[in-house]
Amino acid sequence: MNTVNGGISFWYAQQGAPAPREPLPGDASADVCIVGGGYTGLWTAYYLKKAVPFLNITVLEAAFCGYGASGRNGGWLYNGIAGRARYAKAHGHEAAQRLQRAMNDTVGEVITVAAEEGIDADVHQGGVLEVAYTPAQLARLRDFHSVELAFGETDRLLLGARETAERVRVAGAVGSSWTPHGARIHPVKLVQGLSAAVERLGVTIHESTPVTEIKPKHAVTPYGTVRAPYVLRCTEGFTPTLKGLKRTWLPMNSSMIVTEPLSPALWDAIGWDGRETLGDMAHAYMYAQRTADDRIAIGGRGVPYRYGSRTDNDGRTQPATVLALRDLLIRFFPRLAGTRIEHAWSGVLGVPRDWCATVSLDRSTGLGWAGGYVGSGVATANLAGRTLRDLIQQDSGQAGPTDLTALPWVDHKV
Repeated sequence: MNTVNGGISFWYAQQGAPAPREPLPGDASADVCIVGGGYTGLWTAYYLKKAVPFLNITVLEAAFCGYGASGRNGGWLYNGIAGRARYAKAHGHEAAQRLQRAMNDTVGEVITVAAEEGIDADVHQGGVLEVAYTPAQLARLRDFHSVELAFGETDRLLLGARETAERVRVAGAVGSSWTPHGARIHPVKLVQGLSAAVERLGVTIHESTPVTEIKPKHAVTPYGTVRAPYVLRCTEGFTPTLKGLKRTWLPMNSSMIVTEPLSPALWDAIGWDGRETLGDMAHAYMYAQRTADDRIAIGGRGVPYRYGSRTDNDGRTQPATVLALRDLLIRFFPRLAGTRIEHAWSGVLGVPRDWCATVSLDRSTGLGWAGGYVGSGVATANLAGRTLRDLIQQDSGQAGPTDLTALPWVDHKV
């Protein structure tokens, strides 16, 4: 059987494409219009509607909810956030520590909400294990571990070769760093469950409705314009498709492969009973998970950028990238040399020029945005959604400043 290539992602091949929601039927109005039906837009809608039930909220999605990075990522729900070192330099170490603590808490927040809303997203909170398998990687690992401790991760562990092998037997691993602030998820199960929860609250979602331009109090589509006091851009790597925003964030590609289900004998050889999400300290880093049905899904950069900020649509991945990821899998687990690669896919993520994730609301125009996650968006999008909620409540006079609105990534300008 040949490897399936593209078709959005393995997660959608496994879960099935969603039933399409109706597109925007014409001009409309709302209290809040959210552009983008991924994690950021859906979490924002969820928390806003929970906080202010009478709000009329409309979500506009170009394809269907979770079509972009939210339905193609590696399923790492973890506490990493892009730009922390820069925020520490600009706002002070204590401010960056507060941001890190908020990210640590966000992992548990997503897990709690998923349980409350009955979303079965194959969640397993095994933490994050970053391994080193060369002397250079070990030096970087020790530096990385020290920095994380300095930002307040007192529950992080530095493990030697033997302790690492007791968790997962990566060939040649000489050490690792583990944090409990991470979980494996099925990305599509989470995004589909979240979109259903948002609709149950009374939020309107229009799919197959591409927004071509965002301007104050207007979201323009081929089917009509939605007018709202607040228009929120939650488009991440697809931001360059909007008029006037082509160079705002670079759309970077990331690619993944997934194996066939592995036999119990292979799992006995590999270990990985804790189902930690797995990364390394290589410059061209990787990320992997043990799925709920006992496959290994592993990803990396592949061909990172397409000329002219073009965005990939169908998830098709270059054969050379598939081979490189397979080689990396076998480098980690040599016993898998004969294992079939069942599916390969790619997606885009948003990269600001300074590699800093941001969340903002321009109080003079009502335009807000969040993103630039640089690959760490599964959890960060939740923090962004709660922060946009607080910014809008503050701006509309319904609430004052909060701990979230005071975080250093708020209103950051590149």
